[in-house]
Amino acid sequence: MLLYICVSFGLLFFSLVIGIIGYHYFENLSMTDAFLNAAMIMGGMGEVNELHTDGAKIFAGIYALYCGLILLVAAGLLIAPIFHRFLHKFHLDIADADS
Repeated sequence: MLLYICVSFGLLFFSLVIGIIGYHYFENLSMTDAFLNAAMIMGGMGEVNELHTDGAKIFAGIYALYCGLILLVAAGLLIAPIFHRFLHKFHLDIADADS
């Protein structure tokens, strides 16, 4: 479980860094404001700062779609080992069913 938690949080952290760099590059936001915007998009709340350039608006749209997908992937990574254990718990051997 710890491995899956680390991979999930690593993926989310990597995605947050992509957002910070993108907002800093395309909209020339400070690192703090870029972090705030990226974190708010990842959390599903939307942007805080108004975007002025077309490049920043396109980046924000693509980043929002990406974050929606990454949220599902991270949730799947966290739930998969639990579901796997659940399936093992209720596993029925074929040899047991024949007797």
